[in-house]
Amino acid sequence: MDSTRKLQRPNPLANANYLSQILFWWLNSLFSMGYKRQLEEDDMFTVLPQDSSEYLGERLVRCWKAELERASKKQERPSLSRAIIHCFWKMYIILGFFAFLEETLRVIQPLLLGGLIDYFQEVYTSQATAYLYAAGVSGCAFAFAIIHHIYFFQSQRIGMRIRVALCHIIYSKALRLSSTAMKYTTTGQVVNLLSNDVNRFDQVTIFMHYLWIGPLQAAAVVGLLWQEVGIACLAGISVLLILMPMQTLIGRVFSRYRYRSHRCDSFLAESGHCLVIFDLALADNGPAAVT
Repeated sequence: MDSTRKLQRPNPLANANYLSQILFWWLNSLFSMGYKRQLEEDDMFTVLPQDSSEYLGERLVRCWKAELERASKKQERPSLSRAIIHCFWKMYIILGFFAFLEETLRVIQPLLLGGLIDYFQEVYTSQATAYLYAAGVSGCAFAFAIIHHIYFFQSQRIGMRIRVALCHIIYSKALRLSSTAMKYTTTGQVVNLLSNDVNRFDQVTIFMHYLWIGPLQAAAVVGLLWQEVGIACLAGISVLLILMPMQTLIGRVFSRYRYRSHRCDSFLAESGHCLVIFDLALADNGPAAVT
């Protein structure tokens, strides 16, 4: 460790109150410093204990051991996905409420805006009701801005925790691999897992809740459109229904090509091993080893 490196600054999120966390007020000192000069590595905050690699890795290891015991009792194959869900599901379920509330505001705000427009078109709307509609539109916009950023920050934080925990396990496993196992695992495969594959968790945690929110939101929008335009609303819905199987088909095609690229990587790894053996034989026996 470099002894000349300065100690990192304490993380203000550890002592931030609820209002500071909601409004991200705890980042003001960092923003102010970044406005005055270019930020450096020593300006970054320390990692919170609950976000550290040691804590998250050991936590996932305990869940994985519990999954191994469960699978051995039921005589089935253990699932890493089940271990990840068991380790991080509590906070993620709470975020589902925020995602549902955010999408509910997306549906309510146009309705309030429509009522406000009716007032200016002189469609039997009193002035007091128009004020309520205006307040509702402004309130929805403010609430959406707050909830949206809380949801995305916490979702990406959970994705980061999953990524860090998996990197901890992969790195620990790579250090314990025997020489026999190293023949079937290349350095490139480990680097690819740490730098590419685990990064998918940063995105999947954001959109996972929309698997159940999307159908509910679509049903609500179709119901509202049916009241406004009647059967004509089914034209747009039919386009979405046609695009869904097309996207599924395209996803399967991409997964097939990805599997083929993985086989190509395996072939290149075997070729690399053959070249190493050939070089060793050539170094020991000289040109006579070729014949």
